[in-house]
Amino acid sequence: MNAPRTTGSQRAAIERTGRTLGRRRLTNSIMLGVMYVAAGLATLPLVFILVHLVREGASALDANFFTKMPRPVGEAGGGMANAIAGTLVLVGTAAAIGLPLGIGAGLYLAEQGSRRLASTVRFLSDILNGLPSIVMGIFAWQVLVRPVGHFSALAGGIALGVMMIPLVTRTTEEMIRLVPASLREAALALGYARWRTSLSIVLRTAMPGIVTGALVAVARIAGETAPLIFTAFGNQFWSLSLDQPMSALPLQIYAYATSPFEEWHRLAWAGALVLLALVLIISLVARFVTRSRFGGGHD
Repeated sequence: MNAPRTTGSQRAAIERTGRTLGRRRLTNSIMLGVMYVAAGLATLPLVFILVHLVREGASALDANFFTKMPRPVGEAGGGMANAIAGTLVLVGTAAAIGLPLGIGAGLYLAEQGSRRLASTVRFLSDILNGLPSIVMGIFAWQVLVRPVGHFSALAGGIALGVMMIPLVTRTTEEMIRLVPASLREAALALGYARWRTSLSIVLRTAMPGIVTGALVAVARIAGETAPLIFTAFGNQFWSLSLDQPMSALPLQIYAYATSPFEEWHRLAWAGALVLLALVLIISLVARFVTRSRFGGGHD
């Protein structure tokens, strides 16, 4: 049998189809290239910051930096042991205050989002998310520091904890809304109370996303300086008492970076590098714990 002949109209249609496919492949390649370039540009500032911090601050990192106290002006050496310990205490205090309140508020917004109170809380959370940190610092000074007559680490921890609440609240709400409704219905059908369903089923399912939101909140407050200037104030000596002024890496970095002494500038770069490393370590540990707990330890 003879193969069917291709008419002129069919050949034209085939050519048009080929040209269309060619244009689509070209467009696809261009858009993929644009996305790769955008992704590279988005990570470029972080790479530059990391490289600069390592270049400027790595030379000042030694055992003395982590174990010694700051030295007086004119004396070489010293470290930021008090500032590192103070940062851990302040961030831990803030997390103990902000995380339970934020997660609880987010759970309420997700489960009772149609009520008027929930709408008000959501609106106020959005406003607080955009509140400048220095405003929070001034408010904390007026409410927590001025009445007692002295600065304290507790006031700093509360100020940082309040800054965490709206971010954790909104992240928790969004993560819980992603939980399938079938899980709630199945738990309720088995006789679970609504509160127990929310805590045992819904919250547990959304926990990996909530942990991620908590890490973002911790990363935000770990480098805040303005609220601590008005509350914790800073301390050149070793102090872990919550009712006394306390040093912190952001405060120490600010004081050293604005000084005219080259040795302090070097320590400020090292402190910035350690602060970034602390945030990175917290993120990696939390990711590992979350993956092991909720992913079964398998890829």
